[in-house]
Amino acid sequence: MPMTREAFGARLVAAMAARGPLCVGIDPHPQLLAQWGLSDDVAGLERFSLTVVEALAARVAVLKPQCAFFERHGSRGVAVLERVLAEGMSAGALMIADAKRGDIGSTMAAYADAFVGEGSPLAADAVTASAYLGFGSLRPLLDLAAETGRGVFVLALTSNPEGPQVQHARLADGRTVAQSMLDAAGAENAGARPLGSVGAVVGATIGGAGATHDLSGVNGPLLAPGIGAQGAGPGELRQVFGAALPHVLPSSSREVLRGGPTVDGLREAAARTLDDVLAALR
Repeated sequence: MPMTREAFGARLVAAMAARGPLCVGIDPHPQLLAQWGLSDDVAGLERFSLTVVEALAARVAVLKPQCAFFERHGSRGVAVLERVLAEGMSAGALMIADAKRGDIGSTMAAYADAFVGEGSPLAADAVTASAYLGFGSLRPLLDLAAETGRGVFVLALTSNPEGPQVQHARLADGRTVAQSMLDAAGAENAGARPLGSVGAVVGATIGGAGATHDLSGVNGPLLAPGIGAQGAGPGELRQVFGAALPHVLPSSSREVLRGGPTVDGLREAAARTLDDVLAALR
């Protein structure tokens, strides 16, 4: 299958240069729906999500719908996710499906078809994935994403408190499991310019763990959730990422989404967050 679009890494670099380095999550969880005065049903889900798309898809570089909050509403919720992805891309945002899928063999190939395959209504510009069945288990997804010009963000150093017991465990060669994920992503991106399309998820709240891992060799985007409501101010970015800062894509969800339910409120919240991020990156 021939590549049908420019590689995701190159498209992301261009989007970040044009619109600034910010990813806004679309996380329609029940508490936020209630804060917006919306019902916790498909109608509320649709109103919430499409308002975010209307407000931000033509302004921010990346939008990242969290698939679970759509799936919890069943097939009608997934239909809303399909619409969000299509309308977000049509308005000019790069869309990351935050699905965190991971499996083996034909099942992984099916996930690949769903999220990065041509013609799939769930296909996004990139998808998040878990490689904790072994990095090689992602091969069907990595190969199809490369063929179709899409990206994959592999979980590496997450900010949840349970993460270190797996991610900081040591392999026989002395590397942590997380470092092996970062290194494997770097191998996929070898020689890519201006940036590879296999990224890593590295939480902005991991603190000193960033300094004990080498992020510089990934040569791909580093998706950094945890800005704002999860406890990391943009100032943490420099501490965690160091020399890899130019490749960081900070992600904020609730900090921006609390600016709703109005379009203007969301735009103002996103602009404030981007200003803070740019100040930290400088």
